[in-house]
Formats: sequence, structure tokens, C-alpha cells
Amino acid sequence: MTGGELTLGAVLARLEEREREITAQAETTREQITQLTAHLDELDRAAEEVRITRKTLLELPDPRPPAPPAPKLPDHPAYQQIMAVFTAASHPLRARQVCEAMDLTVAPNNINNIRLKLKRLTDRGILAETEQGLFTQPRP
Repeated sequence: MTGGELTLGAVLARLEEREREITAQAETTREQITQLTAHLDELDRAAEEVRITRKTLLELPDPRPPAPPAPKLPDHPAYQQIMAVFTAASHPLRARQVCEAMDLTVAPNNINNIRLKLKRLTDRGILAETEQGLFTQPRP
């Protein structure tokens, strides 16, 4: 045998070294596979939880929209008198008719003040203006 040739012992030593390298790589790969499998299982569980949540939410009945809060009547006693007039009335009223029902003097100043109060009640949704200057309680 010449110097370039390998002896049987050297070839066997190289094969053994290569086998150890391959075994180490295989073990590292097995560990990575174990970690990836565990991660894949976690992702599958999370996806299943999302599917269950979606299914549960789709099966829930549609929630009813919350009822709007009842309009608040201003504190001034005149507003309560006005509402008493509308409660007793069976038809829409004008500002002049409300003045008469409240036993106010039918004067432009009083009519304008009542009209402003009626508009304020309309803006709050307590009364409705069915046509220009004609007010009534809204019907459900």
C-alpha cells in the first residue's frame, strides 16, 4: 500500500465517525420533529377553539337593540302643565290652544313662549310636530 491509500482500519474509523455524525443529526432532527409536532398540536387546538367559538356565536339569537332611553322632561312646571294638556287632548294642538287650555292670556308673548317650549319638547322626542305649528304626542 502506498501513502495515498487508506488502510482498512482508517476506512472503518472514518465510517464510524460518519455514522456518529449521522446519528447525531438524526437525533437533532427527531427533537425538532417532536417540538414541531407539539407546536402543530397547539395550533390545531387553537384553530378548533376558534371554530367552536364562531359556531357558538353564529347560533346565538340576534340581540335586540337596546331600547332608547325615555326622553327627559325639563324640570320647569310649565312643561308639566303642557304635558297634562296633551294627555287630556284627543287631537293635535297649536300653541294658541295650549295657552287657552293652560288658562294663560292669549297674547303674542305667551303664545311664542309656549311655541318655544313645544319646539323644545319636539326636539327631545316628547312631542311630535305633525305639520307646521301643530303638535301632538307621538304614537307608538
